[in-house]
Amino acid sequence: MTTSHPSSGSNSGRLQGKTAIVTGSSSGLGREIAKAYAREGAQVCCVDLYPTVRNATNPVTGKGDDIHNRVATSTPTHELLQQKFGGRYLFVRADLTQAAEVENVVSTCVQEYGRLDIMVNNAGISVESTHVRPMRLHETEESDYDKTMAINTKTIFLGCKYALREMLKQEPLPGCNGDRGWIINTASIQGLVPYFGTPAYAASKGAAVLLTRQIALDYGRDRIHCNALCPGFLKTAMTQNVQNDPETLQKINNAHVFGGMGNPEDVARVAVFLASDDARWVTGVPLPVDGGFLCQ
Repeated sequence: MTTSHPSSGSNSGRLQGKTAIVTGSSSGLGREIAKAYAREGAQVCCVDLYPTVRNATNPVTGKGDDIHNRVATSTPTHELLQQKFGGRYLFVRADLTQAAEVENVVSTCVQEYGRLDIMVNNAGISVESTHVRPMRLHETEESDYDKTMAINTKTIFLGCKYALREMLKQEPLPGCNGDRGWIINTASIQGLVPYFGTPAYAASKGAAVLLTRQIALDYGRDRIHCNALCPGFLKTAMTQNVQNDPETLQKINNAHVFGGMGNPEDVARVAVFLASDDARWVTGVPLPVDGGFLCQ
């Protein structure tokens, strides 16, 4: 069993002694959550289809690029964590729509670190963001819907399933109020309200919110927390359509009471809270982290 130790540059150690899996860790929000967890003392198992950062913009269409196109020269997240914080951090390649691969992710993490305390089901896509124009439901391909539901909803189901099995077996960490585990699912404000031309994405994130609340209800007596992050518009590869269109970008910026889109680290800070002892009486919450977008 390997233990990582954050460097003297770490913060308060709010997650010291905890082990976390972060899916979709190679880019965007997942990368920032992994960094924030390592900074706070957690051992982090990074999970993604590829170790390198997703390419943001398709050079031909000018829209969001396909998730399989990566920046080969980027530093993989687990290597970045090692450079910044010392210790050893895992990378496990997995297709999270496949049960056997998700089960292997959890077992690999436990073999390496001895336990699993935090499961962050963050992997997700927006097929609509790669389209050259917004499409309403009657124009949406069935294949786009199926792919979106598989990656944005089924992966959460599988991630929770195998994490819960492990959390139920293990003893609570000392000093954690008897808590056995913390699950954080990345949903979206579009799991709470719709946005134009994203029917598959909105459906998948709405499902993520209700699945989160179901798990919180069913496993609360076991002292397992389950909450959902509901980010607003973030500056990631998933929102390149917005960022690359000055008129749309201005409208989106104006819709946030803080005056603009958020950065992934803004949400990662909240992910730290939801995995910490400070959230000891918080479960079943779809928490908007949206710069006031939902106030409109």
